[in-house]
Amino acid sequence: MELKEQPFAPTLARKMGEVAHVSGLLRRLALLSGAQQRVADWLFKVAVERGATHYRREFDPALPPDSSAVTDEEVGIALCLGEHPYDLDRLRAAAQLLSSPRVNAPRLCHLAVQERCEPVLLHIAGLAGRFAPELHPWAFLRQHLPPRPVPRTDVLPHWTRLVSHTGVSAHGGPPRADWLCRHE
Repeated sequence: MELKEQPFAPTLARKMGEVAHVSGLLRRLALLSGAQQRVADWLFKVAVERGATHYRREFDPALPPDSSAVTDEEVGIALCLGEHPYDLDRLRAAAQLLSSPRVNAPRLCHLAVQERCEPVLLHIAGLAGRFAPELHPWAFLRQHLPPRPVPRTDVLPHWTRLVSHTGVSAHGGPPRADWLCRHE
């Protein structure tokens, strides 16, 4: 099985000024899902079905169903891989999926290092710290995930894309920005 980068679509790694890591996790998930050429679409669909509902949309019915053999941590990390074509919706869906007390934070840290996703996850964790400082697993990641510098992080999602903005409340209260958590 060979996953090829589209020549017209720069990868997340390229946008960040890095060389894309060839992910063993992504290869395993592509085989397990049966969506070899469309594994990124399958991962996005799975994230939405598992609770990243802010990004709900119609998915191609030909995409394979979810697999209970794949953990939430694996789906989230796989969506953040640098070898995917650049698509911020995937990163935002990963952030919402992983914003859950059900996520195993130490496992998430291990996978992030293994798959070279530390800059993406630390970026999300830093933003979560502004809106929900104690939110799991982001507080854990800020404390335990070792940083790995990359040339550019300005291509990662802006904080406004990871929160829900409320208008003025019915009682005249000020607008709020609430971190998008997983719907469970």
